[in-house]
Amino acid sequence: VQLQASGGGLVQPGGSLRLSCAASESFFKINTMGWYRQAPGKQRELVAVVSSAGITNYADSVKGRFTISRDGAKNTVYLQMNNMKPEDTAVYYCRLTYYKGDYWGQGTLVTVSS
Repeated sequence: VQLQASGGGLVQPGGSLRLSCAASESFFKINTMGWYRQAPGKQRELVAVVSSAGITNYADSVKGRFTISRDGAKNTVYLQMNNMKPEDTAVYYCRLTYYKGDYWGQGTLVTVSS
């Protein structure tokens, strides 16, 4: 399975972006998809995940601002980012986990700056 992330870019503080991550093929119905990010000089961290049952989990730093969702028919996961802050600047990676393994997308750069 290959994951293709898109939607990154430059946004001003307080602005919004929507990331998308599409899988190249269908996968097992029990799975978890999510978004992680890595800022310069920092370790990769969880942003948000959603299970195939629709259960979500968010990092405290993005709760109330970011929303993760998925479209099973399109094998795609989304991350709606609102009220963005400069500290949200990072490379964002999507991830798919199911019984066959762990798959990562190539990353998309998000820069929050005025």
